[in-house]
Amino acid sequence: MNIEEPISDKEFDELDQFLLSDRCADDGMTMDSLHGYLTALAIGPQQVLLPEWLPRVWGASGKTPEFKSDKECSRIMSLIARFMNEVVMTFEVAPKEFEPLFCEYEWEGRQVIDGEAWAWGFLEGVDLRADAWAPIWDSNLAPLMRSIYLLGAEEIEEEDMVLVDDPLKRHKLAIEVEAAIPNIHKYWLPHRKSAVMTVERAEAKVGRNDDCPCGSGKKFKKCCGAEPQQA
Repeated sequence: MNIEEPISDKEFDELDQFLLSDRCADDGMTMDSLHGYLTALAIGPQQVLLPEWLPRVWGASGKTPEFKSDKECSRIMSLIARFMNEVVMTFEVAPKEFEPLFCEYEWEGRQVIDGEAWAWGFLEGVDLRADAWAPIWDSNLAPLMRSIYLLGAEEIEEEDMVLVDDPLKRHKLAIEVEAAIPNIHKYWLPHRKSAVMTVERAEAKVGRNDDCPCGSGKKFKKCCGAEPQQA
C-alpha cells in the first residue's frame, strides 16, 4: 500500500475501532484527538519524526498496544502513517480547505460541534516542541491559540471557565479554531525546520534486523518495516 494514498472510509473505521479497543490505554488518542495531534505536528515550527511522536498516541505511558500479530502491528502503523501524510498533503496542496475532525451532537434541538478532543490532541503536539512554539503565544495570533487552549487544555484558569461552560460557547470556540488553523500554518511556514537538520542524523538508519523504533520490541522487518497488508 502506497503511504501517499489517503485512507479510505473503511480504513478510517478500522483505525478508529482499534484505538477504541481495550488493547489501547484508556488515555490513548481517539481519531479526533489524533487528528488534532497530527495537525499540530504537520503545521508547527519544527518537524518531529514518527519514533518520537508515536508513543503519545498510545497514552501517557507511551506503552505500545498488545497487537494480535506482526501483520496487525504493521497494518495499524501503516494506517497512522498514511493518516499523518493525508494531513500533511492537505496543507501542502490546499491549506484553506483543511477541516478539523470535530464531533457533532444534538443539544437542545440543534447540532453543535465538539472540538475539545481535537484541541487537546493539538496541544499535545504543541507540547512536543513547546519551546519552538513559544513565539506564537506572543504574536498577533495569540488570540487564535487561546481558542485552542480554552477548548483543549486539561486545566484552565478559573476566570476562564465562564467561556466554556456550555455547549454553545464551546461550539463557537470550535468554529474559531477551524478558522485559525490556516493562519497558524501560514505563520510557521517560513520558519519550519526539518527534523533531520535538528538531530543532525544522530541516529543511524534503522536496519531490518534492528529493534523497531516504534517501541513494540519486535524487529523492524517484522513490525513497521514489514510490507503493509490489506485487511
